[in-house]
Order: sequence, then C-alpha cells, then structure tokens
Amino acid sequence: MNIEIRNGRVIDPQNATDRLATLFIADGRIAALGEAPAGFVATQSIDATGCVVCPGLIDLAARLNSIEAELAAAVAGGVTSLVVPPDADPPLDEPELADRLVHRGAEIGKARVLPLGALTLGLKGERLAELAGLKKAGCVAFSQAMVPVVDTEALLRAMEYAATFDFAVWLQPQDYWLARNGIAHEGEVASRLGLAGIPVAAETIAIATIVQLVRDTGCRVHLTRLSSAAGVALVQRAQHEELPVTFDIGIHHLLLTENDIGFFDPHARFSPPLRAQGDRQALSNAAASGLAAICSDHTPVGADDKLLPFGEAKPGATGLEVLLPLTLKWAAAAGVELPQALARLTAAPARILGLADHHLLPGAVADVCVFDPAAEWQLTADSLRSRGKNSPWLGHVLSGKVRTTLVGGRIVYAA
Repeated sequence: MNIEIRNGRVIDPQNATDRLATLFIADGRIAALGEAPAGFVATQSIDATGCVVCPGLIDLAARLNSIEAELAAAVAGGVTSLVVPPDADPPLDEPELADRLVHRGAEIGKARVLPLGALTLGLKGERLAELAGLKKAGCVAFSQAMVPVVDTEALLRAMEYAATFDFAVWLQPQDYWLARNGIAHEGEVASRLGLAGIPVAAETIAIATIVQLVRDTGCRVHLTRLSSAAGVALVQRAQHEELPVTFDIGIHHLLLTENDIGFFDPHARFSPPLRAQGDRQALSNAAASGLAAICSDHTPVGADDKLLPFGEAKPGATGLEVLLPLTLKWAAAAGVELPQALARLTAAPARILGLADHHLLPGAVADVCVFDPAAEWQLTADSLRSRGKNSPWLGHVLSGKVRTTLVGGRIVYAA
C-alpha cells in the first residue's frame, strides 16, 4: 500500500528534521520526504493538518497483562515497539517462551514486541539462563526485571559471559537488603505517614557495584528506571569514563514526588518509589539534557490489587496510552522543545536498542506516529484500552492525542 501523510509537521529527532512536509510510504518503508518519488501513486492519503508526524514511540518498559489489550493500548498511544521485561508468569527464561511471545505479537499485528530474556533461570539469581538460545528467539537483551542478583559473584559471571558475546544486560539498580522491607522513599513523608522507607543508598550502592563490574568485564549495561539525583550523578561519572552504561527514567518519576502519596494514595505507589523534589529535578535535568531515555514503566494492575492499604497495594501504573501526553506535560514544565522531548521517546531508546533505522529518511521501516499536540482529553478508566485502569492521572485533562499509528507501513490505529 502506498500512503501519503500530508500537511503535517514532520519531526525526526535522529536527523534533526523539523518542517512542514509530506511523508510518502511504499512497501512498508519510507519512500520520500517532501517530493513524491517518481511514479508514486497514493492508495491512501492522511491529512495531518495541525498534527506532528514523527517516528513511532519506543517504550523501554511495558508489561503485558493481556497481550491483545496491551498491544492495542500501545498503538493507541503511538507506541510502535515495546520492550517486555522477563518477569512474566512463567519468567522468560527459555527460548520457546520468548519465541512464542514474539510470534504471538506478530500474529496480533499491532506494536512490535521486543522481549528481554531472563538473565538467570527463574530469575533466581543463581544459574545463568540459556542466553544464546534466548537471543536467537528474539530477545533484545537480558534482565532480572525488578529481581536483584543478591550474589555479586553470580552477577560478575553473568556479565562476563554476556560481554563475551556482546549481549546487553539490563539491570534495575536496587540493593536487596536495603530495599526488601521498604514501601516509600525514606524521608519526611514516609516518616510522617509511618511507612517503611527505601533509602537512596539502595540505588546508589547497587549502581556503584554494577559500574565496577562494567569496568572489570566491559559488559554493556542499561540501568532501568533511575529514581535519585545521586544515582544520576554516579551514572554520569561512568559515562564520562566512557563506560558502556545507559539509563532510562519512568515518566511518572519526572512528574511526581513523594508528596503525591498524599493520604496513602495507592495509585502513587511505584517501584522504585517516588522520591524527593530534588531527585525529581535531577531526573528532569538528565532527561532534558539528553542523558536518558524516557519510558512508561507500564504495569497494568488489577483494581483489586490497588484497592488495598498503601503498603499492600501492588506497585505500578498503566503508562502506554499516557506516555506521550505525560512527556509533553513534562516538556512544557521543564522548558524542553518538542523535538528534544520526542527524541527521548524515539531516537534515544533506538540507540539503546541498536535500532539504526528508526527514523523518517527514505529506506527506513515506516513505523510512524501522527498526533495532535494541542488536542485535550480527559483520562478515565473507560478511556483506557489497557486492562490496567490504574493511574495517578485519572480524572486529569491531558494534552496530546494520537490520530494515526503505522507499523511497517500498515495503519494499525486510527482515531
């Protein structure tokens, strides 16, 4: 199918493109930008007047409760590729499980599913999983999700093995012993509410250990969902040493702090926890300066798991459908221009994943998002396609609405 997307503001962060132009798509790829290629005849035309046309969003952390519902939620949010952590049931520690997930995603035909394979069998932090087989089955990297490897020697051996084959390892930096009984950020709010705290040291000690192991092994490591100013500073130091360390930040940590717990609001319970205003500002500065990618940390939680006392409620919130509008909200508050904000959702995660052709130049795969940045809509449980209806933003009016999403040149969502 030949598709033209007319009258839109084309923003391609990877190639510093920001102009009004027509995008031409043929045979699932970008055919041209600006002038139609010779002999091009559009079989479908999309009017993008007042809209932004950009590469599809890449979400670095999205759990799939119901794969059909969550992939539908993804494309409704402009997400064309999503990375799935391995802490499913059962964990993604066997090639057959990863292969089945990738094929099921392809059958559904919505967003691309990029699984993370389990670094260790059963995510138990002991025996190494079959990494080579998992890679062949479609896993883009290897992770423990939110389950730490308590045995540092086991982590060292896993990183040595991964480095040998140039496999990337994704780790959530949180010291098990300092975080195991905690619920909220260790600070004034947690003390006032009588909640067990998780200190920033739980993150920084883990980062310091991981960075030293990177020095020793050369393993490529991506740190997921940093939450603290001190954590960002440690990673910046590692990057200044030119160590192969990258990181991402969950969108909720860019907008919320420990104060948003309010009176024990379970919608504000996250892992890692929402931290102090100074931490939020440091995270915002890191994202604004291009040091980090932004992800949704999409965790669809059933209503029964949220309608509990704060300490018993399951951490997490739905994020796929609000990743774009919340990023626009953050950018407006932080004074970040739209192309730079979109880079954190497109070019930055593409670099982390090694996806060289995630852009809008001719020849690239046509994964495209068309959205109206000025369109306002109210977030309600009924408006969410995800099985998870939990969000701190329920009832809020958000700006930014996806109009059309294309994956491989196919229209997979149209408002």
